[in-house]
Amino acid sequence: MTGQAQATILGIETSCDETAASIVVRDQSGRGLIRSNVVRSQLDEHAAFGGVVPELAARAHVEWLDHIIAQALDEAKMDLSEVDAIAATAGPGLIGGVLVGLTTAKALAASINKPLLAINHLEGHALTARLTNGVAFPYLMLLVSGGHSQFVLVRGVGDYERWGGTIDDALGEAFDKVAKLLSLGHPGGPAVEAIAKKGDPKRFKFPRPLLREARLDFSFSGLKTAVRLQAEALAPLSDQDVADIAASFQDTVAAVIETRAGQALEKFAELFPGQEKRLVVAGGVAANQRIAAALEGVCATHHAQLIVPPIALCTDNGAMIAWAGAERLALGAQSALSVAARPRWPLDDPDMNVNPDAA
Repeated sequence: MTGQAQATILGIETSCDETAASIVVRDQSGRGLIRSNVVRSQLDEHAAFGGVVPELAARAHVEWLDHIIAQALDEAKMDLSEVDAIAATAGPGLIGGVLVGLTTAKALAASINKPLLAINHLEGHALTARLTNGVAFPYLMLLVSGGHSQFVLVRGVGDYERWGGTIDDALGEAFDKVAKLLSLGHPGGPAVEAIAKKGDPKRFKFPRPLLREARLDFSFSGLKTAVRLQAEALAPLSDQDVADIAASFQDTVAAVIETRAGQALEKFAELFPGQEKRLVVAGGVAANQRIAAALEGVCATHHAQLIVPPIALCTDNGAMIAWAGAERLALGAQSALSVAARPRWPLDDPDMNVNPDAA
């Protein structure tokens, strides 16, 4: 959107196990510039538990958020008083962590008398490609992360239509559970991908749930169970068994994603005939090379453009929250200081609509 004043936004993200803050500038022509993007991972805090412990995550956010914000401002060579608004994740996510970030943002916004923007974490992912690639509306987004697996039609800021999601485990969660089952450590995605490179992806034929159905939903719980049963049948597992199971699991997942992406692109083409097809991928699972190759193939088949932002901006970060705030601020939106944190907040919720008269 053109004709808007330049805006500098402080973005805060604390929805899971990354404590993050960023300074992003949106210029008058609608282009974005990341001045700083600081992320502190909590992997060490949670490694011994094989997954994220919500209470530990919230405590770490409390301990580190002020330092991360200060570092983001320092790297951007700015004072807090120079920002035009403060954006923070208000959900969905682990409620303790979300409360830490949102409460901090409220206090900072009140202290400098600047607008607050309560951001849906998923919208941050959905709009990142506009920051990095200047993508025009509409486009299709595939979000694959530890907590989410869904196809979303992105029509505009605050205007989203969910076409399909997971009916059980998210894809990142499935990777984590398979990694734990195979004693590969946490986080599971990189661990499974690394060992899969040594395996035979054709050794085991795992189920591909829901692919006979027309809907664009995912189901990974049954696949995870099939992996467990295979591992139990082979126990004790050799190193090659582990590699082959991981490779077969990953190959099955890639095939599921590829099929669903093809169906989604066909639906997009029907809705927007003659318009360029664009598939934006977001979320940490976007880093998986086997899945990336499958998406490149299906996009080539359907003559669609595949857009994957830099991996540092696919995983949770403050820049995506700052940018979503900048996009909303440009449309005249802001949030009341009484806005509540939400553990669940789907993108197609009516509350996502941009209301220029919001106070």
